[in-house]
Amino acid sequence: MINTPKVAVVILNWNGVKYLKQFLPTVLASTWPGLEVVVGDNASSDDSLAFIKETHPNIRIIQNDQNYGFTGGYNRVLSQVDADYYILLNSDVEVMPGWIEPVISLMESDPLIAAAAPKILSFAQKDQFEHAGAAGGFIDTFGYPFCRGRMFYEVEHDLGQYEQSDEVFWASGASLFIKKKCWDEVGGFDEYFFAHMEEIDLCWRLKNMGYKVMYCAQSAIYHVGGGTLNAENPFKTYLNFRNNLLLLKKNLPFWRALFVIPLRFCMDLLAIARFLAEGKRKDAWAVSRAHQNFVLHLFGIRVSGYGVKDLENGKNSLSPKTHHSKRTIHNLKGMYKGSIVWSFFVKKKTRFTDLDPVDLL
Repeated sequence: MINTPKVAVVILNWNGVKYLKQFLPTVLASTWPGLEVVVGDNASSDDSLAFIKETHPNIRIIQNDQNYGFTGGYNRVLSQVDADYYILLNSDVEVMPGWIEPVISLMESDPLIAAAAPKILSFAQKDQFEHAGAAGGFIDTFGYPFCRGRMFYEVEHDLGQYEQSDEVFWASGASLFIKKKCWDEVGGFDEYFFAHMEEIDLCWRLKNMGYKVMYCAQSAIYHVGGGTLNAENPFKTYLNFRNNLLLLKKNLPFWRALFVIPLRFCMDLLAIARFLAEGKRKDAWAVSRAHQNFVLHLFGIRVSGYGVKDLENGKNSLSPKTHHSKRTIHNLKGMYKGSIVWSFFVKKKTRFTDLDPVDLL
């Protein structure tokens, strides 16, 4: 590249000093020239900031006055960072020295590429894809997200089956590369999401503006996963179900949303029944609360979240600001025309390669 773009890796931290100690040195070993590393802190109560100041005094720290979640935290931090490209990187991620170059090269090749993500592998099993992103994100016609290399609870080993960089529907927030001008144009994250699926909403809004989202197979990172909310947390269940409905309401054409959302409510009732059958009453209640919150949202009633004691960090910090798609061109590349639930659970198509390519837009 003749003119080297300015790149900033921005890590949003909340009480994650153990991950900073383990993985921050790998980020600092990155070979991109002039790389700026920024840690945005969501009012941590551990010794994260003391550790950074003592061991890595050259890292820029941007402190939020409270925990604004993944969405609000990043919005506030990135408004203070000047770069051509932002890399939103989870604190529980290990990177290799040359991980940035292939992704930026891919994004520089096409002005319509707004966002991208590398291959995301498991830190615990480095030959296996990681749940949050794998080899690029897709979505089905009812709004259920899935990935190449991960469909529901089935996770594949990386055997070289996804070595082709390609356009996808969404890029994982675990390692999200985005052009600053596109971040500004789309308005950043929707803070009502707080956490979970906010990157899918961001990518969908970009695609509704005619931009592309890419998977870069030539770069790989290793993600621990579940660093803030583990898979068994009912609040995570609540966020996933509520935010998935918000995705549909915000980004589908109006008449399509009128058809899809009622069907999703019915499908979610099956999830409630499954949780009850498994003795997971808190998760069943979380889905019900998600539906209640979504209905209130439709009527313009804002509530702060899941319950009085949702999340001790930032439970009342949801912003009333919601970004909606500017629909100019519907770029549906990466959408599955059928139902991934039906394909997976009924037709037993448990791998991405089992899906009929004609059903992928």
